[in-house]
Amino acid sequence: MWTEGKAEGGGSRTGVVHKLLLCTGDMLHLDTLVQDQWWLVQLLLWSLRGVSRVILVNNPLSGALILAALVWASPWQALLGAVGVLVSTLTAVITGQDRGQVRGGLHGFNGMLVSLLIGHFSAEEEWYWLLLLPVCVCSATSELLASSLSSVLDRWDLPVSVFPFNMIILLFLLCTGPQHLYFPRVSVLPPGLLPPGLLPPGLLPPGAAEANITELSIIQVLRGVPVGVGQIYACSSLGPSLLMLGAVLLYSPLLAAHALLGSAIGTLAGLSMAVRPSCLYSGLSGFNGALGCMAVGGLFFTFSWRTHLFSIASAFFSAYMDIALSNLLGTMGLPACSWAATIVTTLMMLMTGTLNTYRIPIGQVGSPELNLRSHSQWEASKPEPDLRSHSQWEASIPTDRESTDV
Repeated sequence: MWTEGKAEGGGSRTGVVHKLLLCTGDMLHLDTLVQDQWWLVQLLLWSLRGVSRVILVNNPLSGALILAALVWASPWQALLGAVGVLVSTLTAVITGQDRGQVRGGLHGFNGMLVSLLIGHFSAEEEWYWLLLLPVCVCSATSELLASSLSSVLDRWDLPVSVFPFNMIILLFLLCTGPQHLYFPRVSVLPPGLLPPGLLPPGLLPPGAAEANITELSIIQVLRGVPVGVGQIYACSSLGPSLLMLGAVLLYSPLLAAHALLGSAIGTLAGLSMAVRPSCLYSGLSGFNGALGCMAVGGLFFTFSWRTHLFSIASAFFSAYMDIALSNLLGTMGLPACSWAATIVTTLMMLMTGTLNTYRIPIGQVGSPELNLRSHSQWEASKPEPDLRSHSQWEASIPTDRESTDV
């Protein structure tokens, strides 16, 4: 009796663990479950995948957690992001994009990012309903631009990534400006702005009084590391950022570790360049480093100690490039967005040599753990070279002396 009960208990525990594991990774079994359901149910699943794709994750449950984190931080921002991902996904369906990519959320994340940043940089108060007009237009345009860029980047097996988002948001911000009648925006300061005491008279821009702060709070700097993960969604609150990190952890512990590592590296780069304390505290110095580290540390490349070192280099490169671009675009009051991480990741994927041997074809990219397992199986299935025939072949080749005698 005790043995049977123990076996049943072990079986129930195994069943619970199995059900929990079904919520991790890509959750591709959900696509099979909903394929015969109402179209709106399928659209919801595609959209949730699009929400998670912003942070390089492909898991609808992670997308739901991230959307809940956005509601926690700002219901208005969450609404804008939801509208953006729906509009861009519907645009992909209407224009007849690849159905497999639509189901995977690849046609939703650019629209969501554009919508979040339009709301984030708006100078109007929250619940300014007129903002839904540019949100819908820019989200649809980002999808059209993504479709155009894919025909070019596919030749090199490169992802479209967030190139459309970066282009569209800069064009929108350039079209509006701080004094726009309907859509005024806030002006962004360069992170390397000198303190007021060192600026020439008359050159201090408005809002630069915070540069008087010269002493750093270690606790606030450490707080900025997980917040850097939330800044990928333009969120600067600690609680929602931790929930977003948990959503990444649900999809892939390896990817979550690289997200934290990359954000810490970005914060370290910001400290070395003496950026404003507010950039460190709010996570703005860390999010490009997090994206660069995640992309190379197991997503687009099979994880190994070599790719891990390359991911650290990618995080540093992304963080320093972000500081440079932010100082450049900040002179016009514009943000650098995620240009740095996007460019660095693309360059890493174009590299030849050692790193290229670990690169995963775009059509086969999955969770880092799945990529690692697939790579191990592929290595194990490779036929071993026939050393005996190779030795016989070498023996049949005449030496220089033999050939001379002949």
